[in-house]
Amino acid sequence: MVLSSWNVNSVRARIENILIYLKSSKPDILMMQEIKTEEKNFPFNEFEKVGYKSYVLGQKSYNGVAFLSKKKIENIDFDFLSNKPDQARIIKGDTKINTKTIKLINIYVPNGNPVETEKYSYKKEWLDLLIKRIKKTIVDYGNIIIGGDFNIIPDKIDVYDYKKYEDDALFKLEIRKKFRELINLGFHDIYRYFNNDKKEYTFWDYQARSWQNNYGMRIDHFLVSNNLLNNIKFVNINKQPRSKIKPSDHTPIECKIN
Repeated sequence: MVLSSWNVNSVRARIENILIYLKSSKPDILMMQEIKTEEKNFPFNEFEKVGYKSYVLGQKSYNGVAFLSKKKIENIDFDFLSNKPDQARIIKGDTKINTKTIKLINIYVPNGNPVETEKYSYKKEWLDLLIKRIKKTIVDYGNIIIGGDFNIIPDKIDVYDYKKYEDDALFKLEIRKKFRELINLGFHDIYRYFNNDKKEYTFWDYQARSWQNNYGMRIDHFLVSNNLLNNIKFVNINKQPRSKIKPSDHTPIECKIN
């Protein structure tokens, strides 16, 4: 099974690029973030025509997460963080690979900037709640993959110039510590697990010719529970969608699971 995650930065604005990606890369499941639409305006039919069923938690103009899947996803949960219902940022579901049931948790973490505002406080609270819920979940279910736009730069190697981001909500030390706390519950950052010192990015801003100059950052991740490590065969950052006309500012990250 090929599992992919992509912050599409508006599913309706990016529909043609998403369809091209689905037809060319053929992921079994695509976890999308920042779909920026309510369910009533989501393009279910367009994705169904190319073989994907949609599971959607939407929000008007902002946020929103979804699964597009060729495989059956069961036990869809729109309320994983039950006391944070104001923003559509997380969706959970179960899928099977051979005999294993895997819990897929698709997240869009708050950006948190500017740090001197309530947006930063909200990010910290959201991450604390996520850590608390994952800590409880992993006790009962060992096979978990958390994927999505974490809005966290894990380390210096994961951004083109870390000094520029030392006071940014994506790279502040206390935010990176929360990422580490999540991993320490029993996960691996699967990209870094396969690529010790490789410098690749998943996001390039639209400004300052960031894409052309490779001024990027790695903020989209898959965290894989420890007992699934032997099932992961590869991980790849697919840069092709970022080079298209009218692209998202993010590009997909993919992993193959046997």
